[in-house]
Amino acid sequence: YPSVPNYHKDMAALQCLAQVLGQGKNSVLYQQLVKKQLALQANANSQLSELAGEFFFQLVPMPGRSLSQMDTLFRASLDSFEKRGVTDDDITKFKGSMEAQQINGLQSVAGKVSQLAAFQTFTGNPNKIADLLKMYSSLTKDDVMNAYNKYIKNNHGVFLSVLTKSMDEKMVAGKDNYKPDSTHYTPPDYGYGGLKYMKAKDVFDRSKIPGNGPNPLVKVPAFWRKDLPNGIKVIGTESTELPVVTLSITVPGGHLLQANDVSKIGLANFFATMMNEDTKNYTAEQMAVELQKLGSSINISSSTDEVTFNVQCLKKNLDKTLALVDERMSNPKFTEDAFESFKVMKSQPATVANDVIAKINYGPNNILGMSETGTEETVKNISLQDIQNYYDNDMTTDGMKVVIVGDVKQTEILPKLAFLNKLPNKKIELPKVSATPLPTEKSKIYLVDVPKAAQTEFRVGYNTDLKYDATGEFYKAGLMNYALGGSFNSRLNLNLREDKGWTYGARSTFDGDEYSGDFEFSSGIKADATDSALVEVVKELKNYSESGITNDELAFMKSAIGQRDALRYETGFQKAGFIRNILEYNLPANYTEMQSKILNGMSKQDIDALAKKYVDAGKLNMLLVGDKAKILPGLQKLGYPIVELDADGKPADKKAF
Repeated sequence: YPSVPNYHKDMAALQCLAQVLGQGKNSVLYQQLVKKQLALQANANSQLSELAGEFFFQLVPMPGRSLSQMDTLFRASLDSFEKRGVTDDDITKFKGSMEAQQINGLQSVAGKVSQLAAFQTFTGNPNKIADLLKMYSSLTKDDVMNAYNKYIKNNHGVFLSVLTKSMDEKMVAGKDNYKPDSTHYTPPDYGYGGLKYMKAKDVFDRSKIPGNGPNPLVKVPAFWRKDLPNGIKVIGTESTELPVVTLSITVPGGHLLQANDVSKIGLANFFATMMNEDTKNYTAEQMAVELQKLGSSINISSSTDEVTFNVQCLKKNLDKTLALVDERMSNPKFTEDAFESFKVMKSQPATVANDVIAKINYGPNNILGMSETGTEETVKNISLQDIQNYYDNDMTTDGMKVVIVGDVKQTEILPKLAFLNKLPNKKIELPKVSATPLPTEKSKIYLVDVPKAAQTEFRVGYNTDLKYDATGEFYKAGLMNYALGGSFNSRLNLNLREDKGWTYGARSTFDGDEYSGDFEFSSGIKADATDSALVEVVKELKNYSESGITNDELAFMKSAIGQRDALRYETGFQKAGFIRNILEYNLPANYTEMQSKILNGMSKQDIDALAKKYVDAGKLNMLLVGDKAKILPGLQKLGYPIVELDADGKPADKKAF
């Protein structure tokens, strides 16, 4: 539906209307269509630009339903909204979320620049944020309903039906009833007639890129530490620039806990997912409402060896937000409905590739080679009682780490963490991880068939003996990789994306933690270029290992990484990640200064030696996830052994091609 330009007086009302109708689990469209399993997706957005705006809905029906049926259901949903109206909670949620969004957008230099530049360009007032906050705070229920009646109800709109090639045309929402006629169209007079081109006179040569200044000195946030008597280690840093507080709470456990019972791999991931759902006093939807009112967020996830609670809120809402963290942590309610809905989720090709390459690298019996999200087989073995048992047995304060960043003092925050003592203080022993198997065989192709896939997911690499080390060989290998595949201007990306046009992005990385390390090339490549791209990848790795870095690449790497590091500790979560790293790996407070010295001291000889040592084009595990019928003939011509695997990384056929 056509609406209004950006910064119009109805802008806030339209944004709120979009949130009420089609954003989040409490929205009208979600409740009427998605929750009732009538639609896969149903959302609404208000998109405003300089000259005009539009209010649009996007609906994806459940398989088997036509778009005409979807249209009927959509209109019925709007009818239900008219009866429901806009509530006080709707307005409170909108005000809280928009205030937090505007303030959080100022945490980084990029965020500040973007807001100031946009406001100055389109309104002539770089401090427009003050006007926006005033507009949001004064919004009323009547404003939102008036916007609905003015721009949506009984108004003309464009209804676009998008079908797959195999779908019957009868599936459309309605027959075409409009065709643009430009016969009598007269373009508006923009005032360009009679203007003469005046070529600008430069006082410098635009063909030459200005040189960079010296790399800025990275300012590491000052931090404090405190060990609490119940086994909790706390580290924090105060930042008063914005009234925002960020917390990260980690509980030891995660994927490694399943090493002793691999029949239920994926349990920790399911547990974390379920911790984001209902509690004993709030449904997931009610919790979302309360968080939106506060402009706060609580997200729970699992990783290799821990479960993490990430929290962000405005300073004024810290106490109320921590009360909701307490509710999530102390009173979870694991329901069968939520559990079953998560069990039926299917993995995408990129996720399949990440899971299978781990199994190839580490082997089928190493916990690090097993999918953290589980396989179709192991997920079937997980019960709701297993989720409850994880909570009862493995949620503990012993080994818990709390990171606090933002507008809060140490003396102020520590008493507010008392709710953590509700968890038991019991020792959790993580199973020992088997030694990382290093590559010994020659390169081999592993193929996972995804029929009709438009592109092939590449995961090419091997394990290394480089565990995480902030100032050792691991860090230096990352510097060495920068010219190979660590930046947009890297050899791999310039070759496969810029020169060949086969991908939107290609990269290589050295990853490592306290358990293992690996080198990996990854990209999504056009299916018909799969074999050619693989040849190019191997060629680039071989050339870099044998010939090393150029002087220009070395200079660019030093400049780029130095400039990049200056922006790594701006936002609350960036700062939290930085000081959590210090806590996790017991790093010295000045480790970034040590990294800077290493970076500036690296020579071509140093990089070349690292490339020769750690880049090996002859022992590659080459995983390709794509359309077997399309890509196999070309791959067979390359001469590598080829093994077909299923989506869980198991042999699909004992015979090699």
